[in-house]
Amino acid sequence: QVQLVESGGGLVQAGGSLRLSCAASGRTFSVYAMGWFRQAPGKEREFVAAISWLGRRTDYAESVKGRFAISRDHANNAIYLQMNSLKPDDTAVYYCAQGRGAYDSMRPKKDSDYAYWGQGTQVTVSS
Repeated sequence: QVQLVESGGGLVQAGGSLRLSCAASGRTFSVYAMGWFRQAPGKEREFVAAISWLGRRTDYAESVKGRFAISRDHANNAIYLQMNSLKPDDTAVYYCAQGRGAYDSMRPKKDSDYAYWGQGTQVTVSS
């Protein structure tokens, strides 16, 4: 059984920063791609960022490029999402997800290619 637990969300003013964390337990963490998605009220869940096993490959949604950075820590079975220059449009519940396989064997931006999901953490950016 895989468990993913997000933390680090909160309320921040526009222009501020937050760092989200996702702690993973269960099946071998290292070999799988990991990703962050978000869902705003009344909208569908959307891709934010993804990272490969060794962290050498990353992908970002166009809306967050240059502002967000995804990273992973194998020693602690965790991934992170550093979010800078936050905007009100970034307000959403952010979800951590573990891919069905290695980065090259899946479509990192497709939520259907992720097998396990966390419960989410709320990020609210005030204007």
